[in-house]
Amino acid sequence: MRVTILLATLLVAGCSGLAPEPQDGPGRVIDDPMAIPDAVPQDVPASRYGNPERYEVFGRTYEVMASAEDHRERGIASWYGSKFQGRRTSSGEPYDMYAMTAAHKHLPLPTWVEVRHLDNDRTIVVKVNDRGPFADNRIIDLSYAAAAKLGMLEKGTAPVAIRTVTPGQATGSAKATPEAGERGYWIQLAAFRSAGNARRLAERLRAAELSAAPTVREGEDGLHRVRLGPLPDVDSVDRLSTELDGTRFSSGRVIIPASTTQPE
Repeated sequence: MRVTILLATLLVAGCSGLAPEPQDGPGRVIDDPMAIPDAVPQDVPASRYGNPERYEVFGRTYEVMASAEDHRERGIASWYGSKFQGRRTSSGEPYDMYAMTAAHKHLPLPTWVEVRHLDNDRTIVVKVNDRGPFADNRIIDLSYAAAAKLGMLEKGTAPVAIRTVTPGQATGSAKATPEAGERGYWIQLAAFRSAGNARRLAERLRAAELSAAPTVREGEDGLHRVRLGPLPDVDSVDRLSTELDGTRFSSGRVIIPASTTQPE
């Protein structure tokens, strides 16, 4: 129990997951973000800190993955900056907003991750050494420098595809290409084997009169996925997430349709 409490304290202190907050902000201007070297994957032992089987923050329980091998994910990235400069991260390292680092809720610490901005196709590599983000519908929190290099400082968020990388592994090979029929953001509430269960959930969502309509899609795996959308931007995702927080439904997770030339 003492370990769980200590870890939760470090997590909250190290990364709020709500970046950029009104109290947070950028550091000195980085004149040439593209000149910042990417983080270099290394074969190092797991951190002694920040790698329990599970931990609790803000009343929610999160599980840490046993392995980061070939992990791929799509969602919304955020960033955190000056408010946390010098504070201890979940791995025990001090946070350096000018280093190419990031926070993730589930990946083992440390893990190296390639992050690709799905709008501008920039790709970076960061070292995950912290926990977060703990805001709904954010999958990774980037350092100030990483966000600058990815080109997302002005908006504060970005749609991204991430994948774990290992020493010697090639990065930056996938390029974004448009994909017909699947545009925008979706919030997925559930996936069912039973089509009837999916339809019943969709009917309940329609009755709730949310700002986005539910749809049921059957995948090649036979699962029937209940989603809300499409949504045009991150602000719309956040508004719908707030609506869901005020209902009996789960907050779901953001789905960004695949748009790469290689499988994610």
